[in-house]
Amino acid sequence: MLIYVPQLTNRLGYTLKVIFRHVLKVDFDITTDADTFLQRPDGVLCYSPSRIGEKAVWVKPSGLLFQNSIEEQEPLPFVWEGMHVLYPVYGKGLEIKFDPFSAAFYMLSRYEEYLPHHRDQHGRFLAAESIAYQEGFLEMPVVEQWAERLRKAINERFPEIAIPKRKFDMYASIDIDAAYCYRNKGFFRTLAGIAKDIHNDRNLDRLKRRMKVLARKEQDPFDTFDYILNQNKIHPGYKMVFFVLLGDYGVYDKSISHHSNEFQELIKHLGDYAKIGIHTSYAAFDEPDRIEMERSRLEQITNRNIVRNRSHFLRLQLPATYRLMERNGIRHDYTMGYAETPGYRAGISVQYPFFNLERDSEMEITVHPFCVMEATLKRYLSLSPEEGLERMKRLMDNTAAVGGCFCSIWHNENLCEDFGWQGWRHVFDEMYNHADRLKADNDTEH
Repeated sequence: MLIYVPQLTNRLGYTLKVIFRHVLKVDFDITTDADTFLQRPDGVLCYSPSRIGEKAVWVKPSGLLFQNSIEEQEPLPFVWEGMHVLYPVYGKGLEIKFDPFSAAFYMLSRYEEYLPHHRDQHGRFLAAESIAYQEGFLEMPVVEQWAERLRKAINERFPEIAIPKRKFDMYASIDIDAAYCYRNKGFFRTLAGIAKDIHNDRNLDRLKRRMKVLARKEQDPFDTFDYILNQNKIHPGYKMVFFVLLGDYGVYDKSISHHSNEFQELIKHLGDYAKIGIHTSYAAFDEPDRIEMERSRLEQITNRNIVRNRSHFLRLQLPATYRLMERNGIRHDYTMGYAETPGYRAGISVQYPFFNLERDSEMEITVHPFCVMEATLKRYLSLSPEEGLERMKRLMDNTAAVGGCFCSIWHNENLCEDFGWQGWRHVFDEMYNHADRLKADNDTEH
């Protein structure tokens, strides 16, 4: 498959790579020579101000991908063929009335996060600042919708190429902020917990439970890992990844000590069944030297090279955070999303390489977007388990419609059916059941 462009820039080459190789899973070549393009029978797409050839799909550029500076943008959002789109283009004979490549680049690069914006108290870009939130398409993987429209246009004109429709997939990611509620907290933290129980609970119910757990007569309520791993047995075929917080104890970092033998054995056990990544601490965001320290702790425990990360509290500033991760050996980051609301921050559900606008080049960081976190549904949106499940199903349906990959964030402690989280195991279970139904429907379509 050959694509014609009058000029190949870093931005354009990157965007074509993401759309065709990472989203549509099809290989392609690029030429800047019009004669070569016209002579080749597989010349399928012309990305040029003027049309080259009669048969090829013509997409007219808006100009963004031929720039190399960071400037205020006017994406001019509108609705076309039922889709939210950006960067309208005009001209006689245009089949596609917007520039899907400029639109995709704007979303994927997080262009708007390089421009002046407000941050919350944790230094995070706010969903409300994004064009996706303001225009009402945050819950849609729009980049994949645009890619799907290109796929259909190419297949209609070149049925012999027949780019196949993608299939839906899903995986769960588990953040381990605190592996245990009562155990392995050390003498002083345990003593402080007992004192708090006595002061706050006149019936001493929590104290009794704490003592039973410490005496190994009752399971720690946060130890839900057998239940979580059991989903892989009930629903084979779905991947799972755990992110382990190993930072030093602090106001926002209250993990179990990495010196705990039981905690270390748990991490090794989880690594036998799922991928393991570092959950870089809240403090590491402000003190970057901690990234390598925490990553090294996990490497020593697992005896593996750790290349995956999700930042605690979803603290992410672009491109600074990714530069630091790249420098410290991280190659896959799972932080791309919002804490306060569900949706696709970069407009895409599948993994993709990140582009640094400041350097005008692709980074050695693969972004794994997530769509929703269970704490978002309960704490930020105050949804009941039943309401949360319906919202999650809707998000999954949106993702399945384009054959995307639905990723959710869960915490082991929030699957304990206690401390206000009663009913959320049912949501976790039904998420897998709904994914099974969507995959079955997908297989029937194919």
